[in-house]
Amino acid sequence: MRLKEYSVITRSEKETACLGALLGRMIEEPMVIALKGDLGAGKTVFVRGAAMGLGVNEQVTSPTFVLLKVYRGRFPIYHFDYYRLNEGEDEEAIEMGFEEYLPGDGVAFVEWAERLPLLLPVDYLEIYMELFFDKEGEGRRLTFVSHGKLAASIVGEFANNLSADINGASN
Repeated sequence: MRLKEYSVITRSEKETACLGALLGRMIEEPMVIALKGDLGAGKTVFVRGAAMGLGVNEQVTSPTFVLLKVYRGRFPIYHFDYYRLNEGEDEEAIEMGFEEYLPGDGVAFVEWAERLPLLLPVDYLEIYMELFFDKEGEGRRLTFVSHGKLAASIVGEFANNLSADINGASN
């Protein structure tokens, strides 16, 4: 099934990481995942879970100061963080060779992808992470938006595999 958009709420880092792990287990070919949202919304936590689902055994940390970290799992995993780059510096990122990894031969997770949108391929999965507070406390709304056929099939599969309630998370 192909699905354009799907949202889910998490209430803890553990739940956010579990969603990432679910996505990681479903990925079967190279792709790009663009992570967008507020500072502190859990982008690196999500990538940590996804990397675990992709078979990475080492600790995944934020690449904020180095821009790119590479991990080995079922696919090479390229973890980008564009936070320190200015919007519109696509040319500089291209000169650094970033586009070779998007998607390249692995899975690219791009935090702060909205800063360099011209580097994203036609087919990619966008995950917008919104931090919020309500009567139940702190939460995160993760909205999965497909751009292209591969991403649409992943969003559909993700929605099908995610029950209405995983450790307190609901859609």
